[in-house]
Amino acid sequence: MSTRGRLAWLNAASSRIGTTLDLKRTAQELAEFTVPGFADGAAVDILESVLRGEEGSRWTGTGVPQMRAAAVCAVEELSSLEPTPVGETFIRAEEQHETLLHRYCLRQGRPVLLSRMRNDDYIKVAPTPSAAAKMRAAGVHSYLAVPLIARGLLLGSADFVRGAGSPPFSSTDLALAEQLASQAAVFIDNARLYGREREHVVSLQRSLLPRATPLTPGLRLHAEYAPSTAHHGVGGDWYDVMALPSGRTALMVGDVMGHGLPAAATMGRLRTVARTLMTLDMAPERVLARLDLATRDLEDEQVATCLCAVYDPVDSTYTLASAGHLPPILLDGRGGADFVDVPVGAPLGTGVIPYDPVRVRVPEGGDLIMYTDGLVKSRTADLDRQLDLLRSAARDLGAGPHVASGLVERAPAGDARFDEAVILSATTAAESSGTTEDLRVWQLPREGRAASVARNLVTEQLAAWELSDLADVCELVVSELVGNALRYGNGPGELRLLRGERLVVEVSDTGPDLPQIQHADLSDEGGRGLQLINMLCRRWGSCRTVTGKVVWAEQNLHD
Repeated sequence: MSTRGRLAWLNAASSRIGTTLDLKRTAQELAEFTVPGFADGAAVDILESVLRGEEGSRWTGTGVPQMRAAAVCAVEELSSLEPTPVGETFIRAEEQHETLLHRYCLRQGRPVLLSRMRNDDYIKVAPTPSAAAKMRAAGVHSYLAVPLIARGLLLGSADFVRGAGSPPFSSTDLALAEQLASQAAVFIDNARLYGREREHVVSLQRSLLPRATPLTPGLRLHAEYAPSTAHHGVGGDWYDVMALPSGRTALMVGDVMGHGLPAAATMGRLRTVARTLMTLDMAPERVLARLDLATRDLEDEQVATCLCAVYDPVDSTYTLASAGHLPPILLDGRGGADFVDVPVGAPLGTGVIPYDPVRVRVPEGGDLIMYTDGLVKSRTADLDRQLDLLRSAARDLGAGPHVASGLVERAPAGDARFDEAVILSATTAAESSGTTEDLRVWQLPREGRAASVARNLVTEQLAAWELSDLADVCELVVSELVGNALRYGNGPGELRLLRGERLVVEVSDTGPDLPQIQHADLSDEGGRGLQLINMLCRRWGSCRTVTGKVVWAEQNLHD
């Protein structure tokens, strides 16, 4: 190869090696680039510490540093060789250490050249005696090893061999291999640095997502988070699940625009705000309006999309509101799949409110699928086409907990997916109709005898549930709630009693004001009702509704 040819070959290496920021892929590109133009066989080994994202080092210990085979490539004539399989640890027998050529290459950081191999050289090169015999039988006659060093630190090594019909390696080949190894080592180190940074962001991202799913009456939930392998593909996708009073469940999926640590940090802050708002049992459209204000207060001026849903097991309905998010998919449990027509409001942080809710009913066995755009986003394909493909994939998979992981595998973006994705599927459990056994709803009269009616209903139901030991406290609580509704809320509306992890009693009315605990003097005849509820119950709260408000209280169930 002429001087001009060698320069052209090295120049081509800069465009064919390091095309991605994946360390293992970069090692494979190095091996493939050298075969057959430079060698008949090539193997790349990387230090185990480097594969874990740690910095390279100069080996000063005894024996051979722990390495792992990262890439292997050979011409057809050398396919019978037995190199260390890719992915396995590079281990040599102790008795080989003193004569092992790899030891010199790694410890001294210098290349090794065997222009013409003798019989006793094969065992110094091959990982096992069997591999040495295979090399000898295949006609391998020349060996070259060069260390991979970047920024003065050892990352691994590259081995090259030539077989029958090829000239032996020369000193010129050695110089050429060193220059190539120097270039490739920089690419490998860049991939290591990116991999370490990406791992930190992914770890942060996962730590900000829910670790456990709360009790969700009438629902079976499954969530998937799929980080992207692309550069800067990790960012601010999130989901959340929250248990609400009366057995209802809040579901949220969001996507902070942008990537990297700033997006992940913003996601964590928005999720915290969203959980706080949902804990106050606010309607989805009001949660999004408050989130928009919170997003505008962020110093980095981030923008995010969000889809919020609240499931009520009494009538198997969802109330949904969207802030610029893609529409969810509804599987009817009978083979049909369609997008839910949710009014799309402006993304969070743009300052365009209000948001409009929509209420939909999910049949038994149906599935609501909420997701982020990483599943469908593509630089070349039309979004509507991608959404149609996603809907078709969901229809083929059918309703059930497996649909979330199945859609990640069948994402329309496919191998071209350059963004992370979150998917949350909520299947209406087949036993959801059985939740009516744990939930009772009554319409109360709007008159003075409402408290007496409520006490009788609660007492009878607790006896049927074999919870009579809770009746005394529950009667007192429901009396106070109904009394407040009569006095301040234009009369009571519905009475709900839910048996789940705890016993929940709830009374609705049309009054606009939310109740608050008052300071009652010794001479005051009233004002102590909520104080009693606060002392006797695990917790209590209130929330606004379209027609007024709901006040609820929880009691712990005895073992």
